[in-house]
Amino acid sequence: MEDELEDKILYQTLSKSHMKLLSKFAVGVTPLNSSLSYVWKVMRVYLLKPEVLIAGLLICLFVLYLQAAEVWSRGFIGRISNSLGLGGKAGGRSGKLSMLASAAEKNSWDERTTGSAVYAVQGRRAKMEDRFVISEDINNSGISLFAIFDGHGGEYAAEYAKEVLIKNIHQKLMQSSAIADGKESPVPKPGPCGDAPEEKNDDEKDADKSSDKEQEVNERYKLNAHNGNNDASAAVQRRQSFRKSKTEDTVGTGGAAGGATNGGVGAAASSNQLLENDLLSKYMGNQSPARQQVKKNLLNGTSGSGPAPVKPKTYDARCYVQNGSINFGKIITDEVLAADYDLVEAAKKLSDFAGTTALIAVIHRSKLIVANVGDSRGVMCDHKGNAIPLSFDHKPQQVREQKRIADAGGFIAFKGVWRVAGILATSRALGDYPLKEKNLVIANPDVLSFDLIDHRPQFLILASDGLWDTFTNEEAVAFVRERLDEPHFGAKSIALQSYNRGSVDNITVLVIVLKNGRYEIGSSSN
Repeated sequence: MEDELEDKILYQTLSKSHMKLLSKFAVGVTPLNSSLSYVWKVMRVYLLKPEVLIAGLLICLFVLYLQAAEVWSRGFIGRISNSLGLGGKAGGRSGKLSMLASAAEKNSWDERTTGSAVYAVQGRRAKMEDRFVISEDINNSGISLFAIFDGHGGEYAAEYAKEVLIKNIHQKLMQSSAIADGKESPVPKPGPCGDAPEEKNDDEKDADKSSDKEQEVNERYKLNAHNGNNDASAAVQRRQSFRKSKTEDTVGTGGAAGGATNGGVGAAASSNQLLENDLLSKYMGNQSPARQQVKKNLLNGTSGSGPAPVKPKTYDARCYVQNGSINFGKIITDEVLAADYDLVEAAKKLSDFAGTTALIAVIHRSKLIVANVGDSRGVMCDHKGNAIPLSFDHKPQQVREQKRIADAGGFIAFKGVWRVAGILATSRALGDYPLKEKNLVIANPDVLSFDLIDHRPQFLILASDGLWDTFTNEEAVAFVRERLDEPHFGAKSIALQSYNRGSVDNITVLVIVLKNGRYEIGSSSN
């Protein structure tokens, strides 16, 4: 007992002495400078009071409580809403994107093979005017063809290109391949090459077949026109569709607006406006005086637009083969120009002003040939992941295109975007015969060739401008590259993402996957 009492007394004595020392130190410590001394005095007077310390502690506890309550309530309410299928605040954005994707998928088309896939959505357009083609190993030749056609002003031109142009290219490719492989004689008949027109019975038969196909397209279109485009209101809708098509979304409906573009004042401005008025009047429906005059001229055998255009020459397939090598670029160019001539002539008879872009890619062994008319675009992802353009858009504001249009007596005007004669936002297209008659819009394709062994590409992207309105080349390549393991090789995902980003056009995306610089031919799966 005595030992315990001694220990307690000693502990109390030491504790009191320590507290005195600490209190003396706290009261008597002198800061090194006056500013610290002032801060220390303020803290002693205001912050170190018991009531202040207690209030601060209570506030901290209250904040921690609110934080914990928010986290708990968010998780609890989220679980309830998810169980009821209502979706919570945390899933609002993903739910909205899912709803947008579902809306886009309602009007969609797709095609898949083991090495390529295409996905197309109508999007926010009233009609689907895009067309696509996947044609692998044509006639067991090892040649594969892919194409995107972005129509505007109606479906007729894009459908014509898909049915007639592609068929003609197929025939020339098959014939040329047979010659290059030694299955047919490479010696051309007298006179089919050079400047002389082709004259041969086989081609006449082919032309007859093409005419049958053209007639089938025309009859199909006439039936559609009879069902929906026979009255003036339907014609107005077709005019509005033309003016809204492609990237031409911001044009007003005020007819021919004033204001010249190329510094045009006085006579130049007046001439430009007259030209624009004349062209716009042709897009105003079946009841417009200009369209009635067009029909009258056609019945009388006159065009009213100067001398009749000369039909482009076509040549024997042997002319495209030299030393066992096929000139794919020349084949596509000649067939595009020939098909455009036939399309314009057929469109005149139907008084149809539709047009279309054309993006055509041909793969044969280690060669890639890309022909482009308009503003659809192709991009390659090389082995390093770099985005390499396969084509370049034809826009009116480009120096080359602007000069060509001016030399033809036309002009360009800015109405939301730059437009040929204030109407069309692409300077090259198939169809569009009112602009084609004046040579303001042409169908001559730009052709680029690539060696797949040099570039060793991972994949190619061909797409209508509905995609490129919301994606750059680099963004598209990076996006698809991360999704090559998907069933559509990323084509579906990027098309729907473009729609979610606000694209207002039809969207068609075609992805072609290559391995070691070669395209592996596979079976189709729709």
